[in-house]
Amino acid sequence: MQPQLKTEYLEQIYKHIQDGIIVMRKNREIVMMNPAAKYLTGWRVGDFVPYCSYCMTYNKQKGRPTCYLITNNEVPSFLSEMPTYHGKKIDVEMSTAAIYSNTDTGETEYLLVLRDRETFRRAEEFAINKKMIRALIEAQESEHKRLAQELHDGVGQSLFSVSVALQAIETFVKDNDNLNEYISEVRTELQKVMNDINAYSHRLRPHSLDQLGLEPTLQTMIDKIHKNIPGLQIKLTTEGLDRSNSSIEINLYRIIQEALHNITKYAKASKVEIHIKKDNTHIYMTIKDNGIGFNREKIKSEGLGLKHMEERADQLNGICKISSKIGEGTCIDIVIPRWRPKHD
Repeated sequence: MQPQLKTEYLEQIYKHIQDGIIVMRKNREIVMMNPAAKYLTGWRVGDFVPYCSYCMTYNKQKGRPTCYLITNNEVPSFLSEMPTYHGKKIDVEMSTAAIYSNTDTGETEYLLVLRDRETFRRAEEFAINKKMIRALIEAQESEHKRLAQELHDGVGQSLFSVSVALQAIETFVKDNDNLNEYISEVRTELQKVMNDINAYSHRLRPHSLDQLGLEPTLQTMIDKIHKNIPGLQIKLTTEGLDRSNSSIEINLYRIIQEALHNITKYAKASKVEIHIKKDNTHIYMTIKDNGIGFNREKIKSEGLGLKHMEERADQLNGICKISSKIGEGTCIDIVIPRWRPKHD
């Protein structure tokens, strides 16, 4: 690499690296510093680097410099608190090295590198929170699946057995009009309960999702909405959509379920278009309505449904973009990897 080009590279790294880079004299006067160091500490060239919390408390040998880093000349890594210009202390990871001796004065200058531990901790906490959300969603869906199965195969079958038993009883009391009328009323109520059980089971986890896949299950949901809201046109189109990972299918289903719930409840829309495309690498999904739209900033504290959609897309290492304008409807764009990545 040519010397000039190499210098330009180093200058770009110096300007844009997130670690604070400071060159200081032995008396701790700052000779030069990069933008990250200025942002992190608030210091300026000509200021003096204060002593960190460790240097102010550790037992140093008599006659040795107060600064632990300068005493040891080169320290690969060191954790401490560093006072900033406004008095606030920040947790930093520091390293130092003697880098230059002035031939005229014989004075050694030191390179001090600061890494903000608080930013690192926040990143770690964010990563942990994402894992917790993934675990909670997966646990919730697992429990929904178990409960749906129990309602359908357990409670549902038991109620069906009761219905069959009532039919058998009716054959023995044909001449008792009052009893027949009562049994008929019981059967009617029993059928209502069975219908409710099937509806609750479907809401928890549609059986067709595991058996048939995403597209038929979505079409069933859309048909039910049409029956209840005939004035709302919902068009579902797909490209290359075959069976996917069960986690992908249930999360995409939940996103559409939440979107349609919001549309039917708030949007006052007459048309909804849902398009899902699957290629060799990704799945693309768009949900678009012609409703009244909304201001995302104004409903930030109330828009938990929108947040849940974003969390479900994030669980699949995907991207969820929700855009809306007052009077122009809403568009939700989802992009996720075709195969769900494994998480640590």
